[in-house]
Amino acid sequence: MNHFAGIDVGASTTKAVIIDKNKEILGHSVMYSGADFKAAAEKTYEEAGKQAQKKAQDEYFIVSTGYGRRNVAFADDSMTEISCHAKGSFFYFPQAHTLIDIGGQDSKVIRINNEGRRTGFKMNRKCAAGTGAFLEEMANRLKIKMSKLNELAEKSEKNVEIGSYCTVFSATEILTKIREGVAVSDLVKGIFHSVIKRAFEMDPLEGEIVMSGGVVAHNPFLISMFEEKLGRKVFVPSLPQLTGAFGAALYALEKKGG
Repeated sequence: MNHFAGIDVGASTTKAVIIDKNKEILGHSVMYSGADFKAAAEKTYEEAGKQAQKKAQDEYFIVSTGYGRRNVAFADDSMTEISCHAKGSFFYFPQAHTLIDIGGQDSKVIRINNEGRRTGFKMNRKCAAGTGAFLEEMANRLKIKMSKLNELAEKSEKNVEIGSYCTVFSATEILTKIREGVAVSDLVKGIFHSVIKRAFEMDPLEGEIVMSGGVVAHNPFLISMFEEKLGRKVFVPSLPQLTGAFGAALYALEKKGG
């Protein structure tokens, strides 16, 4: 067997990665998970297969991961998302580090040692604060597209504090600041600061820091803000949204390819 696939079914998006025995990415795809995880997994896998110039029915060893990993009936095996994210991150940064993964519905902080083993993790499951869903709700309140958040934050010249932890209360706070005449760009930067605060509440974030996830992929200015807060460089995989799916593909390779 020469080709291996990882499928990461998240609550918001589903990601698929296909690699060869040399761990080279041949194809990848991302799409919204929607209300049918099974269909999303099949479609994402098919699109990745097309990109890899292989038909989706060709023989692969497939490992699924993520919130909906049990919905991928055609997968040969499954692994937890914590394991797969750690695996993918350590491939790019093979030394001890802390991974911050900011997804659509949750955020994760994973500690990884010099051997690539997980030594601890924390997940934000209490509410959507500090996640992609939080950013989406704030964008809706501001009547702007998600794709414009990064551009607006970069233009900000002021630091605006968004103090509320709860997404609902944050939305009310945003409305109050709009009434006070606070610029939209400053509000967006304040929203980014809120995401950073949530991460620091989860973990002290010591040592080398790696960031991944869809929020990171689409908002590079957030990385710069993290670096300013930490006072040191933050490392990011080349395809940050695919870290978990790539890690799953690496597990598939280990299990069946070598």
